[in-house]
Amino acid sequence: MEDKATHSYQFIGPFTQLLPMSGLPEKGPIRDEQLAVEKEAGLLLKDGKVFGCGPYSEIGLLAEARNANHHKLNGNVVGLPGFIDAHTHSCFAGSRARDYALRNSGSSYLEIAQAGGGIWDTVTQTRAASFSELEELLIQRCKRFLSQGITTLEVKSGYGLSVNEELKMLRVIQSAGKKVSQDLIPTCLAAHMLPKDFNGDATTYLQMLAAELFPLLKSEELSNRIDAFIETSAFSPEEIGPYFKAAQNMGFDLTVHADQFSTGGSKAAILWNAKSADHLEASGEIEIRALAQSNVVATALPGASLGLGCAFTPARALLDAGACLAIASDFNPGSAPMGDLLTQAAILGTMEKLSNAEVLAGITLRAATALGLEDRGTLEVGKTADVLVFSTSNYQEILYQQGHLKPSMVWKNGLRVL
Repeated sequence: MEDKATHSYQFIGPFTQLLPMSGLPEKGPIRDEQLAVEKEAGLLLKDGKVFGCGPYSEIGLLAEARNANHHKLNGNVVGLPGFIDAHTHSCFAGSRARDYALRNSGSSYLEIAQAGGGIWDTVTQTRAASFSELEELLIQRCKRFLSQGITTLEVKSGYGLSVNEELKMLRVIQSAGKKVSQDLIPTCLAAHMLPKDFNGDATTYLQMLAAELFPLLKSEELSNRIDAFIETSAFSPEEIGPYFKAAQNMGFDLTVHADQFSTGGSKAAILWNAKSADHLEASGEIEIRALAQSNVVATALPGASLGLGCAFTPARALLDAGACLAIASDFNPGSAPMGDLLTQAAILGTMEKLSNAEVLAGITLRAATALGLEDRGTLEVGKTADVLVFSTSNYQEILYQQGHLKPSMVWKNGLRVL
């Protein structure tokens, strides 16, 4: 459903509870008592931004004076900012169900790759897909994510692994972004692994990408974010250093797949002042302390832990050390096929003993920080009017039901889209 109202002002309410997610610390632990829970509240939106937030009667007077279009909410409802999934691989073709079955039957990652599975399997299937096929797959996934409350979605390339195929993926993301309700944030992950068909070593491959791909990303405005997988099976911190330096010199933001199976990636993320270090399942005390002392957002990816059957990101320790913790789905066909951010975030909260406030902040304002987006993540005056409505009287039910309770209404940029 898309609201075609012509009014510049949109008045939504009354909310039984409205959680603007404002006034919370940028880093470290958050107690539930720190959450501002507005009761019998209203929202006034103007031109895609929040214009007023507060008691329903007061906002109603503002709305009446401005001839606002009134969206009357009936029954018990809770309002939240739109969710932000800050790490996904949502543009791909094919399935890796065979990998999943083999992994659960005891096969190792290396054995699966040698049997024709792994990342290269998805690369092969994604390369074989046409532009229109990839675009339609991404659009359909975005529709599903919208029903889950995702109003901003990061989408990586990384299943092309050549200049032309990476460009195809990023052009698909750019094109799909004009046809879906969400904002798609494109990230170039050409440094996902050394492609099997590349005639050269890792250093030569990265040099080629920096020289040939980076200028095209800028000229076509395909992405302003460069990602790399720093791992023993992918690229070392030493190999990535010149690649990141070249990216920074051209004005790209950086993010890192870090400390998933071995450490080293988070140190590189801090060294290069990346926006975020994502995964961190292997991070120990040294890495946790270093991340907490930096401005790098620590992004937990519980979907990968569930898909691989491995340990969760040490989210509690990161928060207690003073880090900024975001939570993302890592939706991808190999290690994280679920793609349900709310379910995963609720499970991470249970396993890592996170407060409701910490979990909700991790998929709203702190996820926005991970993407360098200062215009969203809270329902404050002047921020992007991305609003979720849940049919419940108590916001605690949302995480308590572990993803079973989905939003009944979604506003994106001030317009109702669900």
